[in-house]
Amino acid sequence: MAAKHSLKSLFHRSSESEHNPLNMSDEQILEEIYSTHVHSHTKFDVDSLFVLVENTLRRSTLIVDNVVQGSKSSLEQLEDKIPQANFNSPLCTLRQISSEMTCKPAGEEIAHKTTMTILVKLSNYEWDAKAVLTLAAFAMEYGEFWLLAQHQPTDPIAKSVAFLKRVPVLTRPAALQKHRQAIVELNNLVKTTLQVIELIFELEKLTTFGTKDVPALLPAIEQIPVDVYWAIITIVTIETQIDYLTTESGNKQDLSHYGQKINIILSKLRKQIMLCRQQIEEAEYHHRLRKFFQTPTEIMEVFKFLVFSKDAPQLLFDGATKTTIEITELKKKNVFLLISTLDITDEEISVLRPVYEYIKSNDQYKIVWIPIVEEWTEKLNKRFEVLKSKMPWYAVQHYGTIAGYKYIKEEWHFKKKPMVVVLNPQGKVQHANAFHLIHVYGMKAFPFTIGDQERIDREIHWIGSVVGDSHPHISTWIREQKYILIYGGSDKEWIQQFTKYATTFANDSTLKEANIQIELFCVEKEDRNFLRRFWSGIESLFVTKANNTVDAVTQEVQRMLSYKNETGWAVLCKGSYVVMSGHGTTILKTVSEFEKWKEGAMKKGFEPSFKEHHERIVRTTHRCVHLEIPNIAGKLPETIKCPECGRTMEIFISYKCCHSDSTSIAIH
Repeated sequence: MAAKHSLKSLFHRSSESEHNPLNMSDEQILEEIYSTHVHSHTKFDVDSLFVLVENTLRRSTLIVDNVVQGSKSSLEQLEDKIPQANFNSPLCTLRQISSEMTCKPAGEEIAHKTTMTILVKLSNYEWDAKAVLTLAAFAMEYGEFWLLAQHQPTDPIAKSVAFLKRVPVLTRPAALQKHRQAIVELNNLVKTTLQVIELIFELEKLTTFGTKDVPALLPAIEQIPVDVYWAIITIVTIETQIDYLTTESGNKQDLSHYGQKINIILSKLRKQIMLCRQQIEEAEYHHRLRKFFQTPTEIMEVFKFLVFSKDAPQLLFDGATKTTIEITELKKKNVFLLISTLDITDEEISVLRPVYEYIKSNDQYKIVWIPIVEEWTEKLNKRFEVLKSKMPWYAVQHYGTIAGYKYIKEEWHFKKKPMVVVLNPQGKVQHANAFHLIHVYGMKAFPFTIGDQERIDREIHWIGSVVGDSHPHISTWIREQKYILIYGGSDKEWIQQFTKYATTFANDSTLKEANIQIELFCVEKEDRNFLRRFWSGIESLFVTKANNTVDAVTQEVQRMLSYKNETGWAVLCKGSYVVMSGHGTTILKTVSEFEKWKEGAMKKGFEPSFKEHHERIVRTTHRCVHLEIPNIAGKLPETIKCPECGRTMEIFISYKCCHSDSTSIAIH
């Protein structure tokens, strides 16, 4: 019998230990309290109730400070908030909650059980309302206790009720002296719990903004039920401690663990709300900035709002005169915004030099460099000064974060590579990134609007824009409308083999008799700068066409870009018109087998016979197409059709490091 009783006692202690909240994780608490919650829409004026609770507890805690610590704070200095005039107190609910909390013995397991009972009673209310209702039930008792303590010396009714409530037991000088530390600890915990519930209440109101614009809301909202649990159980333990102090019986309730927990929650909520408010401010700024660009607004105002934070000096540096100027210089102007990090190269800067030379005598156009730096350092300051000295146009003279950086990144798809946003005098975007258009076509595309790009995109003579100005021989051949075989590749052996067959092909007597002149140009035999500019031009051309309807020219550009890292490739042009391009394996065979299609070339024509024989070889050769796109500024299409077969290409992400300050990302 004794053994049976011992086992029962042991099981009881083990069960209680499992429900000690100080030993439970947030996940365990959440699992328990969610079972008490019913998702309903029980509505009442929780705002007015919280106003009354706050008024009550602010005055009550001040009275305690005055009585216990001898403070001289005046209650008249406190300004009470005003609830709604038609507010009806949920009195019965408050009394039910109060009855659950009073006259309970000390202990963590009992406090947990009481808290769970309260949550069950309040199952139909939102989480913030559960906390406010529990605090309101406590505030009625706490407020009444200290109101009676204040008025019992002068009011007979207050004196009688105070005796019934055992107020003198705690407020007599000897009792105050004995329990001073316990009362101060308790009163401070009331203040902290009020602050926690106030922040929970505030956080709940912020949910109207949504987690898309305010991502910090999501983890904060998910934690609210657990925070409410700790607020309620802290109130329960405070009530238990008050009962102990006034009845002078039972065991003392240790509040230190709850004080530590509630202070941690308070600190966390403050940080979360600060972050949420910061994100709300950014979202509102983002919305206003978008509206600026959608509604005709003076360009200077748009620029000012995009670039400068509230207190930043609004100045520009004029690279031509080396002086600081006001942003009023941008009024009623067409503005080209050059946006880049401090990694912009001299070659990239040179892309805009012809534009500057052309517009410097035309006061209607201005170039402004906006440097994007997330955190300025002394080293970066020096780098900025060096770069600024190389630019004859305007630069933003501002050592701080650009106000609209998030907008530039998300709306204009800035990815650390230089971009040029074209704005008209009304602040309307005429081209979200004209850098590649300028890079490929130069002043031929001026003033670089979407309309100018569409006009140029219809042209089929694009190879001259990529290589024509870079090499004197090609420029001459283009003007003379000669055939040009431009070729290259990563395999030196292939290049030697192709050069051999292509030379024989170009010097064939039959072609010469037909007055078909073919010039050979190997890009690999040029210097590295030429090679880099060549592929950079192809990439820029790809970007200008990437989001357009796929036509023959777009396919040819995509095909060329897919050859960038291949063993070999070649492109056949007539002047600046691209006849066709091919991979090393197929184009080499086409050239080496000229004897097989020579007769057809004389009858049907050189170009159609060249293409026909090449296509016949392509049909018998299987090769996967790899299209490597650098992580450049601007919006890239979600899908790309294969330039060879027309199927949608698979997407792979690759990362490359050349051991320099920037890491590149490529999409295959």
